[in-house]
Amino acid sequence: MAATTDQQNVAKAFLAAREKKTPLTLYPGAMPEAMADAYRIQDAAIGFDGRRIGGWKVGRIAADLIDRYGDNRLTGPIFADEIVDGAGDVRPVMPVYTDGFAAAEAEVLLCFGTVEDRDYDLVSVRDCIADVRTGIEIASSPFPEINRHGPAVTASDYGNNKGLVLGPPIADWRTKDLIRMPVEFAIDGETVGAATMEAMLDGPFGSALFLIRTLRARGIALLPGTWLSSGAITGIHEIRPGQCGEALFDGKIRVGCTITD
Repeated sequence: MAATTDQQNVAKAFLAAREKKTPLTLYPGAMPEAMADAYRIQDAAIGFDGRRIGGWKVGRIAADLIDRYGDNRLTGPIFADEIVDGAGDVRPVMPVYTDGFAAAEAEVLLCFGTVEDRDYDLVSVRDCIADVRTGIEIASSPFPEINRHGPAVTASDYGNNKGLVLGPPIADWRTKDLIRMPVEFAIDGETVGAATMEAMLDGPFGSALFLIRTLRARGIALLPGTWLSSGAITGIHEIRPGQCGEALFDGKIRVGCTITD
């Protein structure tokens, strides 16, 4: 079903606020109550935006909201011009909406190869994956309360995404127990979160299954080379321009960025 005029107007309002970096003190229309409505707004915004999608972020829906919203995850686009390589010696600079919401998250990133038109499970979905990297998702929206009104509101503004930092690869990802790999996140050198992926539902490959299913239902092709930011591991860490965020994976793989406005 196509977006209504009101939903299109919400999409346009978010696009204008993102382009002008103008904070939205109120949600620009009727808040979506269901994920289907959120994705109609999101799809309309993608169409108006016109940029190429280079990846998708996946985030968790809180357990007490799953019955209401009908799923345990949500997704939003990551545009190709906001995906940067952070695996080298130069730390990338990542912009956020200063007067909106801004956070950084340590995440495992999956790069899709060919996704066939068939059903997958947690084992076979690995055949779709061409590369696995460490990384940082930049979560930012001109609406400061983006995460305070439920997952449908979050999804309606690109899933609260503003970019992706590609860190060094996890070379042995096919044999490594990713679920138990320790991950830490620090802001300006101070650790603000530490965890493993054991609390991430069924882990990064479960996020891949969710994304395949959800995009098929929306009629969106999942092309080779598309990145998946599979979900926050250590938490959603609010961050401000001028601060530096760094994730440490498996005690040895580092990826960082500097935040700007």
